[in-house]
Amino acid sequence: MTSILTNNSAMTALQTLTMVNKNLNETQGRVSSGLAISSGKDNAAYFAISETMKGDSGMFEAINEGLTSTKNSVATARLGAETVSDLAQQFSERVAFAQGSGVNLSDVQSELDSIVSQIGTAISQSTFNGDDLVSGAAATQTIVSGVTRSGGTFAATTISFQSVDLGAIQTALGNIDLENLDTGGTDTAVPDTLAEALTMAETQLGNAISAATSLGVSEKTIESQQEFLGSLTDTLDQGVSSMVDAEMEEEAARLQALQTQQQLATQALAMANSSPQSVLSLFR
Repeated sequence: MTSILTNNSAMTALQTLTMVNKNLNETQGRVSSGLAISSGKDNAAYFAISETMKGDSGMFEAINEGLTSTKNSVATARLGAETVSDLAQQFSERVAFAQGSGVNLSDVQSELDSIVSQIGTAISQSTFNGDDLVSGAAATQTIVSGVTRSGGTFAATTISFQSVDLGAIQTALGNIDLENLDTGGTDTAVPDTLAEALTMAETQLGNAISAATSLGVSEKTIESQQEFLGSLTDTLDQGVSSMVDAEMEEEAARLQALQTQQQLATQALAMANSSPQSVLSLFR
């Protein structure tokens, strides 16, 4: 039955067109943003997880940048310790040379004083942006290396390493005066004999090598953590992408299909609206 008061065909066609337009708008939104899930209304669970993962990714990236500064400080300190080690080696060699007979100890001591001065210069220059890891008493340095959500609890992870006291090495070597040995004295910081001076020099060389090795290990540890954080950030970003990013090939095909449906629904509505006109023509 055809009615001029209620056009059932037009109502059905309008509902279809409205639904097609809604789907078309959603698809166009996904195509323009590249996101299949852009808010909690699209998929609450995926949206919550992805936002948390994006937050973690951002924190890992920021922590990684902070570790770069620390690594530079450690690398600078390590270079200083290696320089001190090389100079301490030269110092030991000159003291060993002084063990022979007929050696002018005054000349050797002048060389030793020069080396001690060079050690002091190396120590004073082995800082990065004011961060001094080579002067003063050795101390534990703790830095944030990442975050964890184990068992649903958020916490920061840390890395610890030791600063070194290259100043103590300089002081000990500076106490060695081949021209003024503390023969029979009680000052344990000053050698009594040339042989004891060599032993003290070798001890400080060992300390310098240990300091350089310790800082080298710390630098490598920080570098490894940075590499891990970089890979972890990439993995998290890929995980977020797989959850919320739109499949562009699929969305393009859906967009084309919906545009075709929109055209057909528009035509169907136009035909439904013209149906009462055919009835009215009977009364003309």
